[in-house]
Amino acid sequence: MAVELCLLLLLLFCGSTVSEVQPIYKPPPGTLDFGFVPSKTYDTGAYHEPGPIGILFKIVHAFLYLVQPNPFPQDLIRKVAQQKFGNTQGDYQKPENVVLTLQAIYYEIGFIVSAALGLLFILLLPLVGLCFCMCRCCDNCGGEMHQRQKKNADCQRSCFATFLFVASLIISIGVLCAYAANQHLTSQVRGAKKLVNSNFKDLKVFLNDTPAQIDYLVSQYNTTKDKALSDLNNVGPLLGSRVQEQLGKEVRPALDAALTMAGAIRETKEALENVSVSVEVLQEGTERLHANLTDVKMHLSNTLNDSACSAAQAASTCNIIRNSLNQLNINANFSGLPGVSSQLAKVNDVLKIDLSSLVQKGYAAFNDTPDLVVNQTKNILSDIKNVLESIGSNISSFTKTLPVQKILADLTIYLTQSEAYVQDYFPLVEQYDFYRWLGCLILCCMVVLIVVFYYLGLLCGTCGYDKHASPTTRGCISNTGGNFLMAGVGFSFLFSWVLMIVVVLTFVTGGNVEKLVCEPFEDKTLFKVLDTPYLLNQQWKNYLSGMLFKNPNINLTFEKVYSDCKENKGIYTSLHLEHLFNINEFLNISMYTEDVALRIEHIQINLSKIILLDEIGKENLLNFSSSGIDGINFGAYLTEINKSVTKVDLLSFANDLEARADQLPKGALENALKGHANNIRMIHNQQVVPLEQAMSTLNQSIRLLKRTSSELMVKVKNVISAVNAAQLLINNNASLVIVQETKKYMDTIVGYFEQYIDWVKESIAMEVAACKPIANVIDTAVDIFLCSYVTDSVNTFWFGLGGSSIFLIPAIIFAVKLSKYYRRMDTEDVYDDSSVSGTWHFTL
Repeated sequence: MAVELCLLLLLLFCGSTVSEVQPIYKPPPGTLDFGFVPSKTYDTGAYHEPGPIGILFKIVHAFLYLVQPNPFPQDLIRKVAQQKFGNTQGDYQKPENVVLTLQAIYYEIGFIVSAALGLLFILLLPLVGLCFCMCRCCDNCGGEMHQRQKKNADCQRSCFATFLFVASLIISIGVLCAYAANQHLTSQVRGAKKLVNSNFKDLKVFLNDTPAQIDYLVSQYNTTKDKALSDLNNVGPLLGSRVQEQLGKEVRPALDAALTMAGAIRETKEALENVSVSVEVLQEGTERLHANLTDVKMHLSNTLNDSACSAAQAASTCNIIRNSLNQLNINANFSGLPGVSSQLAKVNDVLKIDLSSLVQKGYAAFNDTPDLVVNQTKNILSDIKNVLESIGSNISSFTKTLPVQKILADLTIYLTQSEAYVQDYFPLVEQYDFYRWLGCLILCCMVVLIVVFYYLGLLCGTCGYDKHASPTTRGCISNTGGNFLMAGVGFSFLFSWVLMIVVVLTFVTGGNVEKLVCEPFEDKTLFKVLDTPYLLNQQWKNYLSGMLFKNPNINLTFEKVYSDCKENKGIYTSLHLEHLFNINEFLNISMYTEDVALRIEHIQINLSKIILLDEIGKENLLNFSSSGIDGINFGAYLTEINKSVTKVDLLSFANDLEARADQLPKGALENALKGHANNIRMIHNQQVVPLEQAMSTLNQSIRLLKRTSSELMVKVKNVISAVNAAQLLINNNASLVIVQETKKYMDTIVGYFEQYIDWVKESIAMEVAACKPIANVIDTAVDIFLCSYVTDSVNTFWFGLGGSSIFLIPAIIFAVKLSKYYRRMDTEDVYDDSSVSGTWHFTL
């Protein structure tokens, strides 16, 4: 069955595994979500919790450790298994065989000594009982119905009763342990049917669930294919955008610089226009201001020449005002500034060509790169899509040719037959277990019968004992108690050897199973022994691989297989089934991925149709650089701009004039001066303020022109050089960028298949046909049924029964001694005063 199961799983796996493709470059492609491989939960829990009786199991384990503290003898078992005994009579006398025998005896010395003591018990106790009976029949060994009077008789009776009670109590505890172990084994055997059915159910799930898992793995190729097709359908946004992004590192800065220069041309025109208008406004305004200020000075001078200023109170004030009249004059002279009409005319000629529109056409042409990629790769992408479709068709067609269903059906039939066989024979197992239970119960009843006699003897003897009664006049109840004790002694001699025979047999068997099977199975040292090279077959280095693959050189061990299945790994990985069936030979998509990569590498994309900036635009830039704005006398402009419009602030002068008028006596002179002050304020508001605004505009425009004209020719040449370099990159070196980006695009597409391959391998290794049921079957058979159910129960049974049997010996002694104090004697010791002093007479 194991070979057929391996072949089945291999055939299933071959339809879903792809060969490993060696990647040239592994980019981080988009992670594909293949979901989870469908799997069902196994019902069997290969773990047994014994419950309260587990305390007894631990006590027995501790006792066995005292009897056998030696570690598991791996080397000894290997040597014994590899050594041949019995071929000739002299084999046993070979030195190496003698050494092995002595080593085995040393390891088993605890069991041997214990068994020897048990055998001694079996032989001596019936013999002692026979001799004891014969001796008592001869009125010896306490058989004489006469009890000597002793001063400490009450103390002895009490001690014997106490010791017998303690011994009986220990025997009762032992028989209870044996009975509990007997019942536990029976209940576990009856419940084992459910565990067996659970294992068969899991095995069926294991077989029935595997095809669905395989189909899921195959179907997930569509996820890979759909993602690859999606990227192929979006070749423009993906590959085209990548090419555009790489070229854009040089193209976009060049176009941005050209577009910036186009904006600078427009700003230059506006600045020149502002300069021309501002200069004209300033020239006209300063002339008008000069005339108005002259009139104001003349009128002020006339006013100051009035006779009122000759008065002593006004003379000093009028002189101060008269001395300040020279400040009423213009400060800036704009009439001598050069004009900018020639530069403005040249810039207007440059603006007749819309440079911004030409640059935008370059942007548009460059942004059409994804569409160019789509149009130029239609034929190749169609071929690649056909290749992807053929891969899926080949996978589906190949899996359909596998005889999966037939093999599954055969294995299911075999499993069903095995289950039916177990179901048919399980009643027989339960019947034999009933016989075993009944036999163990009879053994327990033997001990219980003895203990009951002891307890009745103690009860009747203690309750019926009268310390005032003489040995010959003891009551019926006390006498019955003594008879019960002697009956218990008799049954002890009759049953003890039978009990000890059972104890010795179960002790030797159960103890060695625990030490040589259960404990090494728990720590996996048993598997290490089974994995010893040439142990199970002297021709095979590895027995398991030799049995499965007929190749004993494959490193396949029982321990590794069990551990992997225990971790619920896939059986393909656990059994190394690749050595039996090379799936790469049946389904290898490397040729397809290579074909896909080759076709993608042959993609040719021509971007020579992209024109970033034509010659007209470049000539336009050169014309702008020779427009003459760099020849403007910016120093002259800035010199006049930095001056104030008038030599004195008219508002301050008017306020000062008004303040000095207030110092004069009230009259016409004061009013005249205040009128002149108001006139000066009006001139400031109506003429100076507009001139200052015009000067601010002129200042901004001149400074803008100065910044623009600074190294204008160099800036224009740099822009043209950048555009030419970007155009050269597109025309001559774009093929290198396209090849690089195409390779990355190709690696992304191939990366999807590599993800699928890795996912399939990981799924096969860890999820597909997870062999947990196989480990559960082993755990159920060995750890649960053999060790937990049978061995622990058997060991606890002999432990309890053996303890009871051992304590029968002191119980016999104390019962015989105690019965003399309870039974009615035929004679007793009586002291006669009339006789010679110190003489005792027997009275019948």
